[in-house]
Amino acid sequence: MATDIIIIIFLMVAAIFLILAEIFLLPGITIAGIGGALFAVGGIIFAYSVNPMTGNITVMSSVLVFGGIFIWLLRRDSFSRVSLKANIDSTVSSPKDENLHVGDSGVTLSRLAPVGRARFNHITVEARSVNGFIDENTPVVITGIDGFSVTVENINNINT
Repeated sequence: MATDIIIIIFLMVAAIFLILAEIFLLPGITIAGIGGALFAVGGIIFAYSVNPMTGNITVMSSVLVFGGIFIWLLRRDSFSRVSLKANIDSTVSSPKDENLHVGDSGVTLSRLAPVGRARFNHITVEARSVNGFIDENTPVVITGIDGFSVTVENINNINT
């Protein structure tokens, strides 16, 4: 009988440890969570096979111990050292905020196929070609501003 209780205690302690590790330390469903569930089910089945009263005591005590440790770990804030605390304080500015206007001329920094990067007045923006592809280092003019990108056209196409 003493050996059975030692086996039950071992199974339930291993189950609680593995399930808590799964919840707090390991992302997703891993072998620890599956192993913890198997240990818990095995420990409960073994406890009920020994004696129904032993099974009831095992279930109740395991739930209480698991709940107590779970709440203690949450309140202790012991996992704040491993949690991400970075704040993103950068903003995205629109071409209108950068003082770009229709008619401003610039040069493409990458091939517009039909979207790429262009520079106007030392400001780099996402540019969209009106008609077809525009190669890199081609002079362009802004024909429209919509949201966070500008619509451009090759200067040679406008002058002809």
